[in-house]
Amino acid sequence: MNWSALSHRQSRTQQTLMAVSYPARVKLAQLPTPLQLLERLSAPLGGPRLWIKRDDLTGSALGGNKVRKLEFSIGEALAQGCDTLITCGGVQSNHCRATAIAGARMGLRVHLCLRGQPEEMPQANLFLDYLAGAKVSYVEPKTYNAQRAELLVELQQRYAQSGHKAFVIPAGASDEIGLWGYIVACEELKADCARAGFTPDYVLCPVGSGGTLAGLILGSALYELGTTVTSINVDEDAEYFVTKIHADLRKWKERYGQTLDVDALPINVIEGYLGSGYGKAGPEVLWTIRRVARTEGIILDPVYTGKAFHGLLSEIERGRFKGARNIIFLHTGGVFGLLAQQSEFHFETEHGQ
Repeated sequence: MNWSALSHRQSRTQQTLMAVSYPARVKLAQLPTPLQLLERLSAPLGGPRLWIKRDDLTGSALGGNKVRKLEFSIGEALAQGCDTLITCGGVQSNHCRATAIAGARMGLRVHLCLRGQPEEMPQANLFLDYLAGAKVSYVEPKTYNAQRAELLVELQQRYAQSGHKAFVIPAGASDEIGLWGYIVACEELKADCARAGFTPDYVLCPVGSGGTLAGLILGSALYELGTTVTSINVDEDAEYFVTKIHADLRKWKERYGQTLDVDALPINVIEGYLGSGYGKAGPEVLWTIRRVARTEGIILDPVYTGKAFHGLLSEIERGRFKGARNIIFLHTGGVFGLLAQQSEFHFETEHGQ
């Protein structure tokens, strides 16, 4: 063994880790989350061992990946002296629900700008938005898509006029601030894999607004995970995410005075599993959700993790990951979104004594 080269790599790693200085942050998530081997799902594949990083267990009412990002978004809001949080998403947004609950926990007002129409009887995520005391404004989808940024700034100005300082969190908390949540997650993954005695060939996540993937890309480089970070899109297309994530990485570098060459970092998005659109799951995704629940006792959702995990299994069967020994799937949560679509599932009922 070349001990000189090894010593050099260790020294370089220590210097990299010492350079990771986290910005303002509040404690919301229950960390670290478990890394779990999916033994029964892996066995019939005849290929890589599948592991799942259980970020559905971050706590804060099953906040999933959103809670990691909100630790930094809300930390920045408090550092700026804000008393109100404004954010946006669909009517069944996991991020909006997580923000409503986190805001209540921190004693902050929360105003949600939701794309769509009010539900006659609020359910799932929307029910929890109201339960946590969030104020909700509904916006017609066409207007939301065209004027979302302007609408959020207008809300912020209205709060300022009434004597409140509001902090705007983008959809999914997916910006240069929120991505710190998944830099932290990579620090955890480094320790997880060391304990389990392996280096993952791939870390895969669903990508819907880009913040989780951006954080994993940065964290993998900063903590030298020695893996390929990839994703499966559940909204938009690969070109959109490459453009958005590159922009967020550059903003991160500029805002926090980092020296990492972010333009050299690869952004990998596997397409082909979006189906008929965001939040719409086909029968193959519903079947995968049932399969994982019945095989491993893990609940996926139809918007993010169900689609991405179905894509992962399909790509393994097609040979994309040939030669890989270990793949980690990031479970981003979303169980309440599953409850909002439970009518899509049909089960055989046995009658008898």
